[in-house]
Amino acid sequence: MKVLNLYAGIGGNRKLWKDVDVTAIEIDPKIAKIYQEFFPDDTLIVTDAHQFLLEHYNDGWDFIWSSPPCPTHSITRFMQDKKVYPDMALYQEIILLQQWEKNKWVVENVIPYYKHLIRPSAIVHHHSFWSNFGIATKNYPHFKTCKMIGEREFLQREFGFNIDASDVANKRQVLRNCVYPDLGKFIFDCAFKLQQKPLLEG
Repeated sequence: MKVLNLYAGIGGNRKLWKDVDVTAIEIDPKIAKIYQEFFPDDTLIVTDAHQFLLEHYNDGWDFIWSSPPCPTHSITRFMQDKKVYPDMALYQEIILLQQWEKNKWVVENVIPYYKHLIRPSAIVHHHSFWSNFGIATKNYPHFKTCKMIGEREFLQREFGFNIDASDVANKRQVLRNCVYPDLGKFIFDCAFKLQQKPLLEG
């Protein structure tokens, strides 16, 4: 199965996918290096995922996953004095895929501080999902980790990624950016109606 994994990070969403030929796109070389260490058989391209999608969305992918940056949409904007424009790349990608992509695709982001400009297909855990397939209802535990003592170690255990040896400066943030691996598998399985075998009982 040919999969395009955009804004791949270190691969939280991809961790439990099986029998896939993945092309991963990550713009940060240091983060891309971590991804490649965990998934050496994937094709990894260090480039801008937004532009890559525009140029390659129609390259015959069986499944496209996109997770555009979320900080300008997050409710945490209320905690910051500096106001910024929401990054409309999120909605650009949703519209592009809605209009032109016939194979399976999903765009993931946070639940925003504003009313969704395009209604999501589903909200699962603290994620908004736009897709061209049905996403089932599933409950996940909500663990609050913000500024928690030992948060990095906690997230490494939860996600199954040990990145202590990497030279990424903000390891905590890299881990916080991960989609929970079981959730990544759940969404993938919904796309292809595969048998669910979650790591956590919902």
